[in-house]
Amino acid sequence: MKRVEDYVRSIPDFPEEGIIFRDITTVIQDPDGLKLAVDGIMEALEGVEFDVVVGPESRGFIFGVPIAYNLHKGFVPVRKKGKLPCETIEKEYELEYGSAIIEMHKDSIKPGQKVVIVDDLIATGGTIEAIIELIKELGGEVVKLCFVMELAGLKGRERLAGYEMSSVITYEGK
Repeated sequence: MKRVEDYVRSIPDFPEEGIIFRDITTVIQDPDGLKLAVDGIMEALEGVEFDVVVGPESRGFIFGVPIAYNLHKGFVPVRKKGKLPCETIEKEYELEYGSAIIEMHKDSIKPGQKVVIVDDLIATGGTIEAIIELIKELGGEVVKLCFVMELAGLKGRERLAGYEMSSVITYEGK
């Protein structure tokens, strides 16, 4: 029986020398790989009480929507600035080289809602930290963070200490 990591394509020296890029596209283009990844997140959510799934653009959509569908929950997209049509709240956060701004609709999370964040990858944790701040601003409570892959060497788990987190695959390096 194959595991999710068997579907991940590892590309050495991309985007720079010494980095191994973990390509998720080979997971999602194979029906068995995609099923294993979604099922892995579903297992991590067994027994977790929550109201809504939040996922960042764009790979958080890929994994968050089937989770929301399977568990009969709503899905809230987090998008890059300027992509959502209604009134939004936004958060600027730091990237490795510069900064970015993400947004959520102001009415997407109701006060008191319990939220699960789903994404493909946890690296430094900066994007997820910004999403958590947006959810809190709207009165939501983040109850779990779920990822397909974790790059443990980038210490995102440490940055997000205090939140329950699970990853289907953990790579020790960067």
